[in-house]
Amino acid sequence: MSITDIQMLFKFIGGLGMFLYGMDAMADGLQKSAGHKMQQLLGALTSNRLMGVLLGTGITAIIQSSSATTVMVVGFVNAGIMNLQQAVGIIMGANIGTTVTSWIVSMSEWGEMLKPEFFAPALVGVGAVFSLFSKNEKKKQIGEILVGFGVLFIGLGFMSASITPYRNAPIFGQAFSVLGRNPILGILAGLVVTGIIQSSSASVGILQTLALNGIVNWQSAIFITLGQNIGTCVTALLSSLGANRTAKRAAVIHLMFNVAGAVIFGIIMFILFQMNPVLASSRISSVEISVFHTVFNVTNTILLFPFAGLLVKASGIFVRGNEKEEASDSESEMKRHLDDRILETPSFAIENVNHEVVNMGYAALENFDVAADALLTSNLSEIKQVEKLEQKIDHYEKLLTDYLIKINNQSLNEEQHILVKNLFYTISDFERISDHCENLSELATEKANRNIIFSQEAESEMKEMLKAVRASLEHAIKARETSDMSEVRSVVQCEENVDSLEEELRERHIERLSTQSCKPENGVVFLDALSNLERISDHAHNIAGYVKEEI
Repeated sequence: MSITDIQMLFKFIGGLGMFLYGMDAMADGLQKSAGHKMQQLLGALTSNRLMGVLLGTGITAIIQSSSATTVMVVGFVNAGIMNLQQAVGIIMGANIGTTVTSWIVSMSEWGEMLKPEFFAPALVGVGAVFSLFSKNEKKKQIGEILVGFGVLFIGLGFMSASITPYRNAPIFGQAFSVLGRNPILGILAGLVVTGIIQSSSASVGILQTLALNGIVNWQSAIFITLGQNIGTCVTALLSSLGANRTAKRAAVIHLMFNVAGAVIFGIIMFILFQMNPVLASSRISSVEISVFHTVFNVTNTILLFPFAGLLVKASGIFVRGNEKEEASDSESEMKRHLDDRILETPSFAIENVNHEVVNMGYAALENFDVAADALLTSNLSEIKQVEKLEQKIDHYEKLLTDYLIKINNQSLNEEQHILVKNLFYTISDFERISDHCENLSELATEKANRNIIFSQEAESEMKEMLKAVRASLEHAIKARETSDMSEVRSVVQCEENVDSLEEELRERHIERLSTQSCKPENGVVFLDALSNLERISDHAHNIAGYVKEEI
């Protein structure tokens, strides 16, 4: 191998690296720009399978990877966020969405002005200026997209230039002739290459780069493309290894769908090439690969869409096991819901963790109810229940904080950074609320051990305070859950009511102590309880304040 050959090899490797990096950077920029729209897409998901297909197409077009979409679907199914009927539609749509990349790659054949060497440097230059010097978040995101787009095309240019000197080399003609004559070999070649680089978009891009140099024939390109569509399933299958049975079935559905399409089209195209040897051996262009890739995925979806239910049933044959999930307690459920696969798309991961933070809030509300009743009744069993709930909430805090740290390490836009920061604070506030509930249970223990009984007047006042604080906490949780400004305003009103009530009840109780109508030891428990309740309301007010910042 000569120095020139080594130089061309390095050029090809560098070009491939820039292509992959550009595709990733462009996808990051698109995700940041889509931001809240991605959450709305998830909200639009229903049992309507056609909606699932459209959703899968849209998500894959944004994140530029059907593998990433399918891995995310495996995560959603594993977390119980969606069922297999919904998943199958998204998987079908993901195959259509992945064709966008092939059309981007083939742009250089659309006209002279669309050749990478013509406009890619300008895109990188403009994008870099936006990313580095603009203070506007949207412009920074546009800059990221432009840089990614430009680097992608420069990488393609490098790959193409490195292959050009060898376009007439016999090895290429012989290799593609062998792959074309043997459909199985062609499909295996596409499958292996895609399985290794974990991206059908990238492997189709490499094939299109070879086609740009006129060294790929129709017959080999078609079978390699079919193999690439099967190879893209490898990522999801590997991802499903640590998932539950239903998630494994989602990955198998993806494989069955692509294998069925490859078999149908493989047979049709093999017969067509036997009937038309001239077409089989003629050179295929990058645009023609894009056309076939799109026709294959759209037609495959149309053909198999009516049989989606059968795919779901068939997946149960390949993945056997007990329908009953091993873990059913709420802690295990939360672990399952905080699935790392969903981190592939931060918008969805944030939406998911927000849901779990709300669940933590309701657990804190449950703890408050138990602690409040324990304080009034001195019930020892309820005091023990508060301790158990406090331990559970402490563990929730750790799980959610760890997951938020992972999300924070992803590529987020400014709006998402604010939301993640506020979720960190919200978790801390819910944990502090639970701590105050534990304080109330300790006061209940003291009340029981020392046989302290509140006077009728004091008990009535305590019930009034408990009711006001509970309302504040409940509205704060609903504000976090719904992002509804009316709930935020309700918390503000409740907090004002709690503050004035705490001051008023404290004065009344001090007056009772001064007239000796209440024992001093009773007064300490009562006043400490008021302080803890007022602090719970303060934390509820904090939570509502975070929501207000986001609206």
